[in-house]
Amino acid sequence: MSEINTNTVSATGADISSRYYAVEHHPENGTLLGFWIYLMSDCLIFACLFATYAVLGRNYAGGPSGAEIFELGTVALNTAFLLFSSITYGFAMLAAQKKNVKATLVWLAITGVLGACFLYLELDEFSHLIHEGFGPWRSGFLTAFFSLVGTHGLHVTFGIVWLVTLMFQVGKHGIHAANYRRLACLSMFWHFLDVVWIGVFTYVYLMGVLP
Repeated sequence: MSEINTNTVSATGADISSRYYAVEHHPENGTLLGFWIYLMSDCLIFACLFATYAVLGRNYAGGPSGAEIFELGTVALNTAFLLFSSITYGFAMLAAQKKNVKATLVWLAITGVLGACFLYLELDEFSHLIHEGFGPWRSGFLTAFFSLVGTHGLHVTFGIVWLVTLMFQVGKHGIHAANYRRLACLSMFWHFLDVVWIGVFTYVYLMGVLP
């Protein structure tokens, strides 16, 4: 009788153990919710930078104005790079939904190249301005400009590093649930940067060339 009970307890314990390890411990959509909260905090950062630019944007201190230093043709090209990168990332997500690893990696690579082109033009603009003596120390306007645009550029840089890391993970492990969740988080981040840049392009560059 004791042997039967022992076997029963053992079987029950094994069953409980197997059920315990089979349970998914990661809360469903927990990562996405947490990432939405992070994006909201990032919104506050950019809101503060936009507010600072609104206050200092006309404080030239005898230095150049936006109309004198902004090259809208180059900025428009830069904007196109970032907006097209958002489209290509959308294609990457469509490929990821179909578990097509090769197509996902191709679209992610194209997205990374477009993002790198955006960063190159932005750094070239900064380098040109500093070489001309129009660095962030020159006036309140330039301080606010470099702070806002530079912070956005840092976010794009981080996004590219994250994208390359995900490419290695997807290439090695495929598109399982965790990797798809990471791709979805980066997708939200990347589209968020596009929205912020549209605000920068409109409020800083387009309005900056107005008299």
